[in-house]
Amino acid sequence: MQRRRGPADQYGTSTVRPPDFDQFWAEVMAQASEIPLYPSLEHVPMRSTEQVDVYEIGYDSLDGLRIAGWYCVPKESYIPPPYPGLLIVPGYISEPTLPKSWARLGYAAVGVAPRGKLRSNRHFNPGYPGLLVHNIVDRHTYAYRGFYIDACRAVDFLLSRPEVDHSRIGVHGSSQGGALTVVTAALRADVIACGAAGAPFLCGFLDAIELTHSYPYEEISEYLRRHPEREPLVRETLMYFDVINFAPMVRCPMLVYIGLADDVCPPETGYALYHVLSCPKELLAYPRCAHDAGSYWAMPKVKAFLAEHLEPAGLPG
Repeated sequence: MQRRRGPADQYGTSTVRPPDFDQFWAEVMAQASEIPLYPSLEHVPMRSTEQVDVYEIGYDSLDGLRIAGWYCVPKESYIPPPYPGLLIVPGYISEPTLPKSWARLGYAAVGVAPRGKLRSNRHFNPGYPGLLVHNIVDRHTYAYRGFYIDACRAVDFLLSRPEVDHSRIGVHGSSQGGALTVVTAALRADVIACGAAGAPFLCGFLDAIELTHSYPYEEISEYLRRHPEREPLVRETLMYFDVINFAPMVRCPMLVYIGLADDVCPPETGYALYHVLSCPKELLAYPRCAHDAGSYWAMPKVKAFLAEHLEPAGLPG
């Protein structure tokens, strides 16, 4: 990791919010809203338990892509409905999360696999690595345009379920999942009741690559080493996808937790995100913790935070 440029909690990024940022995303969301969801649900007995039913799910998203995921819901004999909905968004990994542990706590939980992830890469597969720089010089075709919408469409899946209380829907994830937590809370501010974002990725992209040489930010560094002349176009594109620029749109309570020794998502950028959030917010910063963002200490607080705002009826543990 490169040497820090001053105290992490006083760090400011070079991120600039484009004047048409809101218009750009309003148009993308409007386009997405015209696409029928066509949700599908297939029970998976081998993954289900006495307390939890597990389903493979699918739904349609931008560019005609079919998005896959897992849906875990308490059995009615264990906890009767309605249930708060919880969207579990993935890190920069290949397989979607199977959120059975959250269902045992009383949530109707979706683990989504946005485009390019396993189960959702049949028609779009930029490779692994590759997602971070796919069409990075054009905001209209950059991979994260659809990736962000795929996460938002998972909220629509929860809204399609009769057992879900539509007034109690939260979102949680770490790393790329931390980024998706903020983006989803911003773009679906009409629905999301709370969010918990760990080690948030995609904050201050071009500042982060100066602070760390770790993967996956190294994808951008390597791209610019090969195409230095494209840096202005890359910077222009990324301003429309920088999580810091979504933060002012978030209205629900937000919990952010970071590790102060994180060499993947620099804590400086986590602080920068937290500073621009104008919603009710809380920050947990753990010394000597890396990209796990102090999960040993943070997760009990994350569970308590989500329970406070979503009020699941599950039993402890």
